[in-house]
Amino acid sequence: MDLQLAGRRALITGGSRGIGLAAAETLAQEGVDLVLAARDPAVLDAAAQRVRARRQVAVETIAADLSRQVEVERLAAAAGRIDILVNNAGAIPPGNLLAVDDATWRAAWDLKVFGFISLTRLIYPALRAAGGGVVVNVIGAAGESFDPNYIAGSAGNASLMAFTRALGRASHADNIRVVGINPGPVTTARMEMLQRRRAQERLGDAARWRELLATMPFGRAATPEEIGAAVAFLASPRSGYTSGTILTINGGG
Repeated sequence: MDLQLAGRRALITGGSRGIGLAAAETLAQEGVDLVLAARDPAVLDAAAQRVRARRQVAVETIAADLSRQVEVERLAAAAGRIDILVNNAGAIPPGNLLAVDDATWRAAWDLKVFGFISLTRLIYPALRAAGGGVVVNVIGAAGESFDPNYIAGSAGNASLMAFTRALGRASHADNIRVVGINPGPVTTARMEMLQRRRAQERLGDAARWRELLATMPFGRAATPEEIGAAVAFLASPRSGYTSGTILTINGGG
């Protein structure tokens, strides 16, 4: 299916690996030029080279620490014209109320919760001035399926869900769509880290983490490519009447 995205330009945070890179590759396949942002310049460059080797699109990289407001502002200024913003950066650590201290909680929210909100606030006026655009927030299913052992992530994701729905209720006036995706478990390096921790707690052996996937729907976690395809579809005119909506992708579990 032609998603009618050719010639558009997307900024993807957390674009150097995992879901962000998968979204970049799918958008590139549709002819979208890319600006990839992440912290590590070397990993960003490798990701950009991977995309360029497969698709004839322009791929720029901007190394930035989006937990710092000054870096968010620098990214927004450096990105130039954007049609699609994909907020994806941020990994909130696991732990219950007493395990996650204030400094860890605040640092995680600075990157993910306030990072999403601040970058959207900075990019939104440019989208409006250009006649419209799309914001896709890759959030996380813990925002609707609350996990006491992932309390900072559950609370942060729930906040971003509310942000997405609230903004999406009004953004149509500016011809801007705001949508979200709540992935369940996805086979990324971060998912493996979390599963290893759980395997150590439950089975006494972190190396047995794959055994924890057997009870998931279809006996597996989602792939980054499956989430990336959803990002591209929601960002496209094929989904042009979708706003203020959050798509949960968890296999039905």
